[in-house]
Amino acid sequence: MTPAAVPPAEASRHRTLAERNVRNSAAGPVLEALACSLPVQPEDTAAPMARAAPPIDDAGVLIVDDDLFQLELLQFQLESLEVAPVQACNSGPAALAWLERHGSAATLLLLDLNMPGMDGVEFIRHLAGRRHRGAIVLFSGSDTRLLETVAKLASASHLNLLGHLRKPVRLETLRGLIEQWRHFVPAPALASVQVYCPAEIARAIDAHELVLHYQPQVRLTDGAWIGVEALVRWQHRTDGLVAPDAFVGVAEAHGLIDALTNAVLHLALAQACRWRDAGLALRVAVNVSMDNLTRLDFPELVLDALLRHGVPATDLVFEVTESRLMADARAPMDILARLCLKRIGLSIDDFGTGHSSLAQLRDLPFDELKIDRSFVHGHPERAIECAIFSASLQMAHRLGMTVVAEGVEDRADWDAVRASGCNTAQGYFVARPMPADALQDWAAQWQQRFKAL
Repeated sequence: MTPAAVPPAEASRHRTLAERNVRNSAAGPVLEALACSLPVQPEDTAAPMARAAPPIDDAGVLIVDDDLFQLELLQFQLESLEVAPVQACNSGPAALAWLERHGSAATLLLLDLNMPGMDGVEFIRHLAGRRHRGAIVLFSGSDTRLLETVAKLASASHLNLLGHLRKPVRLETLRGLIEQWRHFVPAPALASVQVYCPAEIARAIDAHELVLHYQPQVRLTDGAWIGVEALVRWQHRTDGLVAPDAFVGVAEAHGLIDALTNAVLHLALAQACRWRDAGLALRVAVNVSMDNLTRLDFPELVLDALLRHGVPATDLVFEVTESRLMADARAPMDILARLCLKRIGLSIDDFGTGHSSLAQLRDLPFDELKIDRSFVHGHPERAIECAIFSASLQMAHRLGMTVVAEGVEDRADWDAVRASGCNTAQGYFVARPMPADALQDWAAQWQQRFKAL
């Protein structure tokens, strides 16, 4: 691959900019070499922005940027990383036309955001409309928070975003993303989630078809297994194991959430009793929504369930999620205060998302805060998420609350939350949700793993 030809005036300007502004940057040697090697062609010859299209089945790269210098820089960096073939387009429409003719799920797209005409945000909208399956890397010289916002938009649009970069692009950061791309396997097109009707869900509750999987929670200081979160599934007669996304929302919307929560509570407490009999004292967390907290007799129902299963109130935690704004805060305040008096744990779930708010921390007697996974996974590498994670942790500790980090997905997450002073970790790095009878084997393996952490 050779850099695209640039007219003499442009080449001179680019060399001057490179020498003046980026000689001492992280990619300095590459930039200096580029500044001295930009090819020149006669003034009356147009600089072609598009090379001959690579074969459709080639895993190539398409750069979309209106800045000739940035195009040349990225092409030079990719060449140094032995990436080929590389295609360049200087506008969104041209890139969409190229993708229509030659693109495939194997194409890596490097997309600038700030372009005249069709900007990067509009380009992403077009990609989403076409169900583009290839990997995407965003880059821009714009504000970091804007770049983060567009990255979240791309992910929310079900595009395969590998990452985002600030200009000037650092060679080592680009190298890491290229390595990710080389191992990238395009995900299949997103299938729509089947949603079940209220009558089916009511029948499933009555027929005892709900089952629980449990995700362990461990103390970060010593790795001790201290609790689990009970996560409901539906063992459907014909569809197999159904995830909660397909039925919990329907239950909330059609007055079935009390029956569903009651079924989950009894299943969880029955299992907690079995663990106690086996010598395991674990706290079991059960999810409740604000819709559950409208019946003033809810505390009595909970206490009756605890008594029936022989489980101490201190072994139960309610994780409160709020999927909609409270119409009247008095009933939840009444119910949660009484649960707190009975020494049942109260955790504010998914903190920082949805309708969870500082006002809830002020007004409701939570003793635990769960930081949402969107602020945990990968947060050391993302300034905004890192700031929110740290602020949430410090605030909760100052309020005397314990903190659970959800979404601890890898060793980097584990090391970061452990170093932060967070109390408890939950996530795939520790364990995926599993049936109760699989937890003993996991616990033995976890003890060995923790020794190496």
